[in-house]
Amino acid sequence: MNRFSYCESGLYLDFEVSEAGRIHLLHFSALPLEENDLPAVERRDACHLYELQVSGFANEENHSLRYMMSGPGLQMRYAGHRMVETADGRKLEIDTRDAASGLRVRTCFAFYRSVPAARCWNEITNEGQSAKGLEHLSSFEFAGAGREGLKPVVQKMRLHVPQSGWQSEMQWVSSSLDRLGYSAMACEESSGKRVQQTSIGSWSSCECLPMAILENVEKGISLFWQIETPGGWHWELSDVDDCIALNISGPNEIEHHWWKQLQPGETFATVPVCVGSVIGGPDSAVRALTEYRRALRGPAHQNDPLPVIFNDYMNCLWASPTTEKELPMIRAAAQIGCEYYVVDAGWYTDGEWWYDVGEWLPSTKRFPGGLREVMNAIRDAGMIPGIWLEIETMGIRCPKLKDCDDSWFFMRHGKRVVIRGRYQLDFSNPAVRAFATEAIRRVVEDYGVGYIKMDYNINAGIGTELGADSFGDGLLRHERAYLNWLDEILARYPRLILENCASGGMRMDYAMMRRSGIQSTSDQSDYRRYVSIAVNAPAALLPEQSGVWCYPIRSSTREEIIFNIVNAALLRMQVSGNMDELSEENRALVRQGIEYHKRIREDIRRGLPFWPMGFAHEGDGWASLGMECGEKLYVAVWRLHGEQGIRTLKVPQIAGRRVSLRCSFPENDKSCQFELNPCLDTLTVALPRPYMARILEITILP
Repeated sequence: MNRFSYCESGLYLDFEVSEAGRIHLLHFSALPLEENDLPAVERRDACHLYELQVSGFANEENHSLRYMMSGPGLQMRYAGHRMVETADGRKLEIDTRDAASGLRVRTCFAFYRSVPAARCWNEITNEGQSAKGLEHLSSFEFAGAGREGLKPVVQKMRLHVPQSGWQSEMQWVSSSLDRLGYSAMACEESSGKRVQQTSIGSWSSCECLPMAILENVEKGISLFWQIETPGGWHWELSDVDDCIALNISGPNEIEHHWWKQLQPGETFATVPVCVGSVIGGPDSAVRALTEYRRALRGPAHQNDPLPVIFNDYMNCLWASPTTEKELPMIRAAAQIGCEYYVVDAGWYTDGEWWYDVGEWLPSTKRFPGGLREVMNAIRDAGMIPGIWLEIETMGIRCPKLKDCDDSWFFMRHGKRVVIRGRYQLDFSNPAVRAFATEAIRRVVEDYGVGYIKMDYNINAGIGTELGADSFGDGLLRHERAYLNWLDEILARYPRLILENCASGGMRMDYAMMRRSGIQSTSDQSDYRRYVSIAVNAPAALLPEQSGVWCYPIRSSTREEIIFNIVNAALLRMQVSGNMDELSEENRALVRQGIEYHKRIREDIRRGLPFWPMGFAHEGDGWASLGMECGEKLYVAVWRLHGEQGIRTLKVPQIAGRRVSLRCSFPENDKSCQFELNPCLDTLTVALPRPYMARILEITILP
């Protein structure tokens, strides 16, 4: 047997090539391999690099639905490996082949400097003489999770999963594996039971975010992953002997109606995933993911000016803009310090905005002096104009439909797919891309737009049949064409900022976020219920990409305005509400909040989030979010409901350190009482009334 190992930024990988030529991933961890953690030799064939199922090949030794012992996956043999230098770090490539099927797979682990994680995917090439039908190919597989330590996996492992829903995004659920149905009574080999999460359709985060954390509480380490696709994905945990097999993939046949005919000479690449391991729990895992996401974005991370955005939709115009309504709001938004002003939905139609969407020509009824009058007013006020688009759909009453045939749209069973009065455009069609490109050109070049809120309010389902091998193949083809189109738009307009929105946060993934400056985190219209979403946002997103609404209304009290500001101040502030109707005193308070956010936004760009009270949940009485920015720590604290007016928070960064503490927003506030105890690494906060929020600033002294 031949063994080879790598350690990249504290991530240990160990491989073995058996005498039969099979290659196994034996170890993937933040801790180095200990020999007693190795699986028995006779069980190492379960430690595949990937699972590959091809039509007509036997699925060996597996009597359940899980992805294990697939065919011809078991027949693939090691054909070499290499480590190559890249601009971002290093990439490990491992080749495997099967002579009988003529298939070759290259398994890729891309490492970024100083990040304990790898970006993983598989590339399969048909080197045979006949087509092969792909049913499943994983992006990552590791059958050794939970092997470290002495306790059974159901006792030592905890799974942290961010569940999601409309206006209830990013709600983390933590559980032991047995409570999720993982079998503690496995037979000699395996039970066939799996713990899984799957997303179907074109909303990648509508029910669950494409990420999770598996924590080994006995050994104090965590395995984490995120799946980088705007469409279907699947991950599962299943038992193999006394440890856990993790399988991660994009679309497959069983869950997503995906099947691809791989022609001779053709290569297919799976959806990329990030997988890493750290010493510590969820906070440590998110810290590593934050560093990875910044590395993944590359130069775009530093080039984004992180502007304060005013958007006229939420608790404001509600998709009914007119020149008369916009002009006083533009003046008010400029007065409070906003830098971009976005005209949201409805600008393109005289009537109801939903069904007419898709032509992208301004309404002359809403804007009798033309849309340019409003755009010019925004620029004259010292702000950059922005506009709302939903470029991937066309409403059933859109005038443009008369020019479009079926090839423009998703089709299933010979019919156009209709979802909530919308048709889904197919971006694999060059005519669709050309139409969308012209729409972008028009708003950017003719109207001077520098910001586009790119919304997406439907889930297109399992896909389309036109020009595709399967519905799922059609969906993946469309998604990849759409991502390539976004790249072309950003190359053409490098200063254009794109906001990723899908009914709020229904498509929150790092295929989209690699290309977007900011993510809409929710359509939640109640600032009090927004807290758990805002607190949890930087676990799913970079803090500087986490767009959170700050939307005071005319009747807002001082404490309600402060609460709104605290919701957004440590992330990305998206202002709305009728600013022109606020009292001078309240408008001045909003202006102070925006000024405070501007002072700290460069810290946010490099900040690492932490959770002094753990992830927030709807119904909690208190919540807290911290941002570690070098020697400066920002801690936002919310008291929501209940009679308890004092809470103690854990801030491990201050343990044994000399520190200073102040209330930084509202500055020098006297109603909040607080005390640090570096010996116990705690911060005690007292807020006298429910629904109060404050931001505290801790400085670590030399």
